[in-house]
Amino acid sequence: MTDDPAAPARPSRRLPGWAKVLLSVVLVLAVFFAGLRLSVLPGLRDLFGTETRDRSGPALLKSVTDISRYDAASGTFQVVVDLEKDARFLPDAIRGTRTLYVGAGTVDAYVDLGKLGERDVRVDADRTTATLRLPHAQLGRPALDPDHSYAVSKQRGLLDRLGDLFSDNPNSEQAVQKLAARHIGEAARGSGLTTRAEANTTAMLQGLLRSLGFKEVHVSYGGT
Repeated sequence: MTDDPAAPARPSRRLPGWAKVLLSVVLVLAVFFAGLRLSVLPGLRDLFGTETRDRSGPALLKSVTDISRYDAASGTFQVVVDLEKDARFLPDAIRGTRTLYVGAGTVDAYVDLGKLGERDVRVDADRTTATLRLPHAQLGRPALDPDHSYAVSKQRGLLDRLGDLFSDNPNSEQAVQKLAARHIGEAARGSGLTTRAEANTTAMLQGLLRSLGFKEVHVSYGGT
């Protein structure tokens, strides 16, 4: 299609004068406040930033438990949890989740000295030899470290993503956290941590009783 030289030229649309002035003022103010934010007034840096407020209530004391155990050893563990949930007859892209989670935590090994009875502690007449029979060391509950535990990746199907839009699930990582704690507990049971705890308890009691004048201190395990 060729241009017709006889056709009248279309008038170009131009911004009115007041619009040009307004646009210029907006640009100047934007540059001005950007300069203030970066150099002149550092306090304006967080003017449009996010603010975190702790609105938690006071902690309430629920119960008090007397503890007579001696924590003799502590182990630090790390496990990678790969938890996948599939739906029957549906592909993973439609329904299903898979979470890769790194869990780090500690497990304490302790000897419960509160279970000692009169027959478990024997002292000779000269008070130079002491014989103690202690219960075997036990493992405490695994404690996850929130500062070193994190989700590496989360894969969700379309239906799961749509469900998250209409519901808030604060326990979305609860399943992988429980699984990580279970694996850490299993690793602690096979790590020899209780044996280390009993050796440390023996060394502690021998040093304590010898400082009180006992020359021989015999410690065994297997009491109730």
